[in-house]
Amino acid sequence: MAIVDLIMPKMGESIMEATILRWHKQPGDAVRMDETVLEIATDKVDSEVPSIVEGTIDEILFNTNDVVPVGTVIARIKTEKGETVSASQPVSPKVTVSSENYKQPVRETVDEPVHTVTTASSSKHENGTSNRFYSPLVLNIAANEGVSLLELEKIQGTGNEGRVTKKDILHYVSQRKSGGGHRKSEAGGQSSYSTQQDVTIVNESSQLTTHDSRLTTNYTGNVEIIEMDRMRRLIADHMVRSKHTSPHVTSFTESDVTNMVLWRDKVKKDFEKREGTKITFTPLFIEAIIKCIKKFPLINSSVDGDRIIVKKDINIGMATALPSGSLIVPVIKNADQLNLVGLTKQVNSLADSARNNKLRPEDTQSGTFTFTNVGTFGSLMGTPIINQPQVAILAVGAIKKRPVVIETPHGDSIAIRQMMYLSLSYDHRIIDGSLGATFLTAVASELQSFNPDRDF
Repeated sequence: MAIVDLIMPKMGESIMEATILRWHKQPGDAVRMDETVLEIATDKVDSEVPSIVEGTIDEILFNTNDVVPVGTVIARIKTEKGETVSASQPVSPKVTVSSENYKQPVRETVDEPVHTVTTASSSKHENGTSNRFYSPLVLNIAANEGVSLLELEKIQGTGNEGRVTKKDILHYVSQRKSGGGHRKSEAGGQSSYSTQQDVTIVNESSQLTTHDSRLTTNYTGNVEIIEMDRMRRLIADHMVRSKHTSPHVTSFTESDVTNMVLWRDKVKKDFEKREGTKITFTPLFIEAIIKCIKKFPLINSSVDGDRIIVKKDINIGMATALPSGSLIVPVIKNADQLNLVGLTKQVNSLADSARNNKLRPEDTQSGTFTFTNVGTFGSLMGTPIINQPQVAILAVGAIKKRPVVIETPHGDSIAIRQMMYLSLSYDHRIIDGSLGATFLTAVASELQSFNPDRDF
């Protein structure tokens, strides 16, 4: 007889915690090897945690909706095997932040790890206090509000094992601001944030606080109150954070995609018969985007403080609508190394996995540029929000037949053509209007000059 610990698995480099969605097994239930014990969720995807042994559930240590650090023991399984089974020791990730790095706001990103946060099993802060686990969101709020590590250590946490939650840090900030006067650091010096930055931060904090206090608001008239589900809350947070991070500019253009439409209509039956999958417009759009990224590599970058990180890998995220109405962005890794057939199979595979909730954590990580098709639901154009920490996102609208002027050496004429609007939202910190518009125009030209006689 032996007891084996079931550990909260690490689902990716930047993921330090997961939320327990549902337990499939309860104490006393028999479980087979690799049988699902529980479902968990991160800010990327939902996943199932299987049993590592065959036996009986002896103890469940966390409840549904609990947020648990990776490496923590979440359940214990009793196995009938006679030999000794060494149980894994619970590993509670600790987060340490150097005083130099802490001056920069810690951002919780969609696709990349938080570079200013390092994980360690046991260490001490520079200020000599003991380590505590802080989620990236708590660190983000603390950094933006100028809350020092000493102050964080003194906050009474209401989470599991005394963890400081988002509600705790916002309550602390609200109390501190109500005291009036200009904020000072623990050492007695003045905050490094400017007055204008403080005003912006107060507004952001106020929005977050309002979100937490909605249950106490009285609404008049005939209304229905719908609580956001976990994914909708994550999407909302990501969108607000993106707007606070990047000054968005959106440029528009249009493209005559008649040749591309006619080519797809001509080859789609043969393509499906030969390759075993349907060809949509998405891989054709992505193919054109890749060609233009190679011409304008700054579009494929991110910003880290006052540094521009140009990505050599071209990993294209494609926004995918789920049956629930939510949105997720699976990523085609090294998309520039795939031909049209390879892109088509990747697009279809990731889209099917997303709609059937079968995406792996790594399927949504490391994106460098995002494409979204707002025309899927009939929109002519859109102003997409940048998927942080990327610096640009391209949207295409519905393809519509319109009369347009055709210029020829023999004169102008009016013809019915398949037209489509394109829009590019970009981070104006590093992408100026000239580069943004030039890149967008290049993509439109690639689509317009599509070769109708090409093979697939």
